[in-house]
This record gives sequence, C-alpha cells and structure tokens, in this order.
Amino acid sequence: MIPEGVTIAHPDRLYIGGEWIPAHSGRMIDLVSPNTEQVVGRVAEADEADMDAAVAAARAAFDNGPWPTTPPAERIAAFRRMVAHLETRVPELAKAWTAQMGGLASFAGPMHGGSVAVLGQIAGFAENFEFVQKRPSMAAEAALIAYEPVGVVAAIAPWNGPFGIMANKVAYALLCGCTVIMKPSPETPLEAYIIAEAAEAAGLPAGVVNLVTGHREASDHMVCNEGVDKVSFTGSTVAGKRIASVCGARLARCTLELGGKSAAIVRDDFPIDAAAKMLTGTITMMSGQVCAMLSRVIVPRKRHDELAEAIAAEMKQVVIGHSDDPAAQLGPVAMKRQLERVEMYIEEGRKTADLVTGGGRPKHLNQGYFIEPTLFANVDNSSRIAQEEIFGPVLSLIPCEDEDDAIRLANQSNYGLNGSVLTGDADAAYRIARSIRSGGVGQNGLRMDFGLPFGGFKQSGIGREGGPEGLQPYLELKTILIDGMPSGI
Repeated sequence: MIPEGVTIAHPDRLYIGGEWIPAHSGRMIDLVSPNTEQVVGRVAEADEADMDAAVAAARAAFDNGPWPTTPPAERIAAFRRMVAHLETRVPELAKAWTAQMGGLASFAGPMHGGSVAVLGQIAGFAENFEFVQKRPSMAAEAALIAYEPVGVVAAIAPWNGPFGIMANKVAYALLCGCTVIMKPSPETPLEAYIIAEAAEAAGLPAGVVNLVTGHREASDHMVCNEGVDKVSFTGSTVAGKRIASVCGARLARCTLELGGKSAAIVRDDFPIDAAAKMLTGTITMMSGQVCAMLSRVIVPRKRHDELAEAIAAEMKQVVIGHSDDPAAQLGPVAMKRQLERVEMYIEEGRKTADLVTGGGRPKHLNQGYFIEPTLFANVDNSSRIAQEEIFGPVLSLIPCEDEDDAIRLANQSNYGLNGSVLTGDADAAYRIARSIRSGGVGQNGLRMDFGLPFGGFKQSGIGREGGPEGLQPYLELKTILIDGMPSGI
C-alpha cells in the first residue's frame, strides 16, 4: 500500500547490502495522511537486528569494498547517474511529500525539483575539490595532505523535508567515499526508498547505500553501534544532545543540524504592509514546520501595534485547506502529536501574551491536523513561546526600544540557526547580521541557499552542511611526509 502517484518496488522490505530483504520483525509502519487522518501507505519496520545488519553491510563495503578507494571522478560519475534517476522521479517525490507530511502540492514540485538540482551542484563541488594537496614542508622533500573518507555514515533525516535533507547527506557522504545507512523518519520514509532505488539503478556497489526504516528506539541502537564512524543528524535539539553524548563517548564524528527560534528584526524604514505580508507568508510556509523559521518578530515599540494589526489582517486572509487543493495557502501540520504540541504552546501563550488572531482549528475542516495561523503580541522574550521551538504557524511579536535592544533580544536565545533584518539599507542589514549570533542571516525575509553552508550556533547544532564546506565533515585529513613526490600527483 503506497500513496497514489508514487511507485516503490519493495515497500515491505529494507535495502541492506545491495539486496531488498524482509524486516527481521515482520512488522510494518503505517503512514498516516495529515489531511484525512487515514492510513495512506505502509513500509517495513526495521528493528535492532536490522540496524546491526545494515551497519555490518556498510562496514564491509567500506573496509573491503572498492568505493572508498575508487577515484573521485568515478564516484562522481556514479553519483550523477543517481541524480539522473532522481530527476525522472520529481513528480513522485512531490506526491510522497504531500501524502505523508501534508506539504502543499502547489509547492511540492518546485521544492523537489530544486532539491535535485542542488545535488548536481554538490557533484560540482566534489569535481573542484583537491582530495590530495601538495604543501611546503621543512621536514620532508614531499608533503601531501590527503582527504580520506570518514567511514560508515549513519544519515538520519527528519519528517519535514525528508528528501532534500536525506539526499544532501547521502550526496556528500558518497562523493567523499563513505558508505551510508539511511534512517528516515518513520512518518516520511518514502523519499529514502526512492533514493535507495536510485543508488541501485546507478549500479553502486553492494552495501554502499543501505536503507532501514525503523522507529526511534531502533535508530538509537544504530547510533550506539561502534561500526558507525559518523552520524549526520537533522532533527530536534533533544535528540541531537543524545546523539552527541553517544558519539562523544566513543569519539565518533557527528554533524548536528538542530532546532531554531530565529528572529526577524524590523527596522523603522521597512513598510508595515510589506512586513506583514512577508512575515505571514513565511510563518505559514510548510505550516511553520521549518527549523530556520522566522518565528520571533522584534519590532520598535512605537510600531508594534500597527504591525500586529497588519499581520492579523493578513493572517485572516490565509486560505486553509487540504494539501492537494491548489487554492490552499496553509495545509495541516504533519501529525497528531505535532498538532497537540502546537495547541499546548498556544495555551501557554494565552497566559503570558496577547492573542491577536488564530489559536484554534478552522471550523470548515472537521478532520485532519489543521490549525489557524496564530499571532501573539506583546510577547515577553523570556516566555516559553518566545524561547522554545513550536514548529507550527505561530508568530510572536516582541517590542524593542532601539537597534541595540533588538540585537540583544535576538541573541537572548539558546538557539542560533537563522535570522533576518527587514530594512532597505544593505549597510544596516550587514551591520546587524554581524551582531546576531546565528549561522545565517538574510535581508528582508527567510533566505536559504543550500548551495552555501547551513547550520547553527549554540544549541542549533554542530558543523555545517551545504556548499563546498559540506564535504569537510565527511573527510579525515592525513599528512604524508616522504622523500620524493609520487608519480601521478
């Protein structure tokens, strides 16, 4: 059972060691539509034994297989075959995302087409990277720095952007010569099946790419397996801390892209109407379920009430509907527990701030995980709704006294993933961006380019993904000092 418009050859199996094999437990994972609350698909459920088998397959492929020592040009060519396969399946990827996560169909096609295009960029980064570099040395006639694959990578992706995030992890790992175990979210596993099928179609050696679709207990078991050299994780800060502690205990490598509570600073020169339109369009994108979401708005106190009124007017015009409705501007949140989480924070907000609009379920939809776009005003920056990641279409408006106060409030957070400065003055945008403690800052909106480094400060993570810099976390450096330059270098 698979959503209409998506073709998966073996949804009842796992991809381990180059073969599609039954799950050890024989159990299946139900995929539930956030639009209808009905089961729309089922896939195999991996348990701890399957995780161990996947690690063993990836370990054998790395330790004994040809992939780590395959010339980079050949690895790049094989990866480009994968990308070519994925290009043909963009419509399926879009339908899978809409069915499982509730992402708007109107956005799904461009989003996934763009994600596949980024994979081509990543291949280009590898083509331009010197995996062996000459260096001057006083200790030897020839000094070389070799960049070698880190080893077996456990790639763990979240449910909100399951294809783009997983595909990027797989891309960097493969291009560096690593072997990979994909562990997608149990709520959105279909995209990883399509990536596995692309690896199979591209003729990658057995065990280089593996797929296990289990719940979080099985995932934790895999992270604890000493055969895993590196964990690349995108998800919650709570889970990231657990992974960091496990990896730290055995000095395994890890890259963590975690939560955010990003601030948009509105300067005096930016028009209120434009700010309201942009902020509403942003907080409703993917139903607010974006780690880099601009969920805190810091505005001069004298403009606060006017902006609150303008945002409320914009939010009241938002069309809420099923994901496949072309008129819908806001779909459901991804699952029941996420809806309950958002509602919990809305109740918290009612106690400490002014609820301007939203806060309830839309009256015309009596089924599905829908919530109205919600605005709180006069928010205390130390309150829970201002400090904790809600991951829903809930916006907090925080008054400030001046620019220095705005920067102070923006930095008064355990997170540091993203930010924005709403201004027509590029000099001011740059000046403020340099003062905000976050991994990214954009002028006049939520700006992200996955061809550039992405990641966070503080509890928003460790390391960077994207750009040429995204190769580094999948590589180890080796210094070689010898008495003469080897041939072919």
